[in-house]
Amino acid sequence: MSTPNDLYYTENHEWISLDGEEGVVGITEHAQEELGDIVYVELPTIDEGLDQFEEFGVIESVKAVSDVFTPVSCVVTEINESLMDQPELINEDPYGDGWLIKVELKDKSELDELMDSTEYKSFLEGE
Repeated sequence: MSTPNDLYYTENHEWISLDGEEGVVGITEHAQEELGDIVYVELPTIDEGLDQFEEFGVIESVKAVSDVFTPVSCVVTEINESLMDQPELINEDPYGDGWLIKVELKDKSELDELMDSTEYKSFLEGE
């Protein structure tokens, strides 16, 4: 299982990548494998403000329904509209086309509370 090195991870298996003050959020390969075939995604509205680790959406699969939490306090700037018609993009490319939301970070120091790729791999081994 690959985990990209330039991401930050949560214990709930979300990831965030950064480009300046902008972030892209999705779920990890591990999370999508655990969920199985994803059939529905519910995402927040644009301009919605979220606190760190707040629930922002729901992912439904053939096996389960799972809440999704934001890794950082942020304002939603974009949602992945493609997922409305093609939720399976999360299964096919969780770190690329299967991203969930784009955000503007409110407090970059919150990234310190997240795991880097090495810590996340160790976390997965301990599960």
